Amino acid sequence: MRILCTNDDGYLSPGIRILAEAAHAIGSVDVVAPDRERSASSNALTLHNPLRKRRAPDGTTIVDGTPTDCVILAVNELLDQRPDLCVSGINNGANLGEDVLYSGTVAAAMEATIMGIPAVAVSYVGRKVEELEGWQPVVSRLLEQIAAKGIPPHELLNVNLPASPPSQVRGVRVTTLGRRRYSGEITRADDPSGREYYWIGGGITSWEGGPDCDYRAIRDGYVSVTPLHLDLTSYPRLEKVRSWDLRL
Repeated sequence: MRILCTNDDGYLSPGIRILAEAAHAIGSVDVVAPDRERSASSNALTLHNPLRKRRAPDGTTIVDGTPTDCVILAVNELLDQRPDLCVSGINNGANLGEDVLYSGTVAAAMEATIMGIPAVAVSYVGRKVEELEGWQPVVSRLLEQIAAKGIPPHELLNVNLPASPPSQVRGVRVTTLGRRRYSGEITRADDPSGREYYWIGGGITSWEGGPDCDYRAIRDGYVSVTPLHLDLTSYPRLEKVRSWDLRL
């Protein structure tokens, strides 16, 4: 099995090293990653500037673009063989609920899905990167099982690891996406020259969702696995909107 590993935290992130080591247990691995952190880049493409790549001493291919750029270049130009699986991560921080719409980690997996390659996004809910070291065997076992079962076309898996030692994890839950609520996420201040600026991020987060949603699984000490699909059509609403009889 040929596995493509990428991320949005950049090629120096400990998470992608641990992910690559985990993937090596089930196949040969190619690492193609951004040259720096690209968090919250979503599905952004670099269209108005050329992309450049270079090779790190450990064999990682470094691209000065987004996670989506990395997957597109890897599959179409850089690899001599089409990957059988794309794994993105391990992200430093959760990708729960609406995070999947902004996450470069999830976007990289989504781009592989668009290209017909089974894909998994993996994130660690904690913030202490040193805690990731013990997760390699767990991630290897998860990837091995996922690869054996297969992922249907047009779908991907979003995996979140709880912020606890792997030995204390209670198991795996298959989940739905929760709903995130932010308050106070914009900071307004003045720079040293007295000019006003705004900073998006931070604030207080609250969550809501049913008993099977992702944030509840993480809160309860489980690994969360959420199947996602590319079709955003609201099928229950189709007939209702058709009944509006919209005209020009």
